[in-house]
Amino acid sequence: MELNFNKIRFMKSIELDAIDLQLLDSLQHDASLSNVALAETVNVSPPTCLRRVKRLIDDGWIERQVAVLNADQLGAALGHGLTALVEVSLDRQGSEHLDAFEARAVALDAVQQCWRVSPGPDFMLVLQARDMPDYLRISQALFTQDANVRNVKAFFSTKRAKFTTQAQLHFKA
Repeated sequence: MELNFNKIRFMKSIELDAIDLQLLDSLQHDASLSNVALAETVNVSPPTCLRRVKRLIDDGWIERQVAVLNADQLGAALGHGLTALVEVSLDRQGSEHLDAFEARAVALDAVQQCWRVSPGPDFMLVLQARDMPDYLRISQALFTQDANVRNVKAFFSTKRAKFTTQAQLHFKA
């Protein structure tokens, strides 16, 4: 999805302009930039930059700032060597059933991502396990203890070719 605009009004009362979008883009590539370096990147003064970033955080445009760890090195060091992408279909899709499964999935540390999807399965999960016995333990806790889980289809990663957390922001100044 490509967004080309000078200003956009969203549900909140904040208007995002080209500077805001440049700030968001710069921060999603490197959130460790100092305020001075970030201000230089988008050509504003450091106080203006600080004020704008604080507003973007306060208004929920920046959800959180985290470090992205190297999964291969972490897996080699800690034995977290199995990534599973899992489709889950429920027997009953009422909101209370979807909410209940989602709550159980997001409560498990092994679940890195949980998506409600449509059409097809009800959920797509990304699970991280040390090995196959650990995956079996996780899958039993998540899928077999609930009679509402109709079908589970797991795919095991053999290689991660790309991983990013960045949203596509294309804008005109």
